Amino acid sequence: MTEPTTESYSSDVAVVEVDGEWHGSHAAASGRTFIIVGTAHISQESTDLVRQVIEREQPDVVCVELDEQRYQTLANQRKWESLDLRQVIRQKQMMTLIINLMLSSYQKRLGQKLGVAPGTELLEATKVAQEMGIPVELVDRDVRITLRRAWNGMSFWEKSKLLSAGLTGMMEGQEISEEQLAELRQTDVLTELMQELGRFMPKLKTVLIDERDTYITQKILAVEGQKVVAVVGAGHMQGIRQSLAANQRQDLAPLETIPPPSKTGTIIGWGLPLLMVLMLGYIGVTQGAAAFGQNLAYWILAGMILSAVGAIAAYGHPVTVLVAFFTAPYATLNPLIGVGYIAALAQVYVRPPTVKQLQTVGDDVTQPKLWWQNRLLRVMLVFIFTTIGNLIGNFLGASEIIRNLF
Repeated sequence: MTEPTTESYSSDVAVVEVDGEWHGSHAAASGRTFIIVGTAHISQESTDLVRQVIEREQPDVVCVELDEQRYQTLANQRKWESLDLRQVIRQKQMMTLIINLMLSSYQKRLGQKLGVAPGTELLEATKVAQEMGIPVELVDRDVRITLRRAWNGMSFWEKSKLLSAGLTGMMEGQEISEEQLAELRQTDVLTELMQELGRFMPKLKTVLIDERDTYITQKILAVEGQKVVAVVGAGHMQGIRQSLAANQRQDLAPLETIPPPSKTGTIIGWGLPLLMVLMLGYIGVTQGAAAFGQNLAYWILAGMILSAVGAIAAYGHPVTVLVAFFTAPYATLNPLIGVGYIAALAQVYVRPPTVKQLQTVGDDVTQPKLWWQNRLLRVMLVFIFTTIGNLIGNFLGASEIIRNLF
């Protein structure tokens, strides 16, 4: 083990020394040196720096800001090919998938501008460590847990703002000036994006930045070795540096738990159908069975027709259109059944995405017309359009019932 030589590095490298003796993995981390390399996830300079630091410092272990899923994606270049879309839909994680695609598209587009694939420097850290026979530890939280915690923690309006901004940004393909590119080379791009969103949605920043600072720090403290090199995004560097210096252990179980959706959403989800049923009952008592039947039919048919229209607008298969049409009433009465999820699952069974389309989804997502040609993106359109159609249908049905209430 060599002594740290960080005085010859740039400000992208920080050293945290912890006094005392280190007694192994079951004792408090002490007598240790943590060398933190802050990287920009699409920077060639960061990739070169990572190799330089690891080769020069020869640490006992290299920690990398990756979870197992992201590591396999980078190492095997099979991000979307290995996607089990049916399982994603059954577990109601379509919104997580859409957000993941939004972030990946944004980062990939910037990477193409800079000539470096996203995450190259993280993969480089694992390669150099393996070449030198140094153990590698993946210290980031599972990305699926992170995204689901973020999604469940946001309000309805925050979710709407995030999706509208993200989908618009993916399709616009905004040009980036040379000055902006120069700045991006010096920053952790994904973290910069998250911090920008965090200014408008504090809950999102808490999950994506602050919680992960804590999580990554605790994972780094838990590894064995007196000299540790940690390769993390530049946006995490300051928070991790301060937490390592504090050298305090923390239970990670709360940060690995996916919280249930907000109670407000549950109350609204069950409350609105109940209110509709009560209003229909009142109409039946005061105006007779014929009026009750007419209003009930209008409410149900509005949701069924517009759900089917949504599936048609997404170029859904005829089977998908029929599924959206006939399942809409059940989704209206039971918020646990989402017509968008059922229709999307039907679309996957009758028109599964091809391997080629899974490979090109990152590029196709930036071109609006290709959303209707790429089968994975078409599944997302089916999910989005049928959900919106059903919501509009329910709104129109409710408006008609309220109009005829008195």
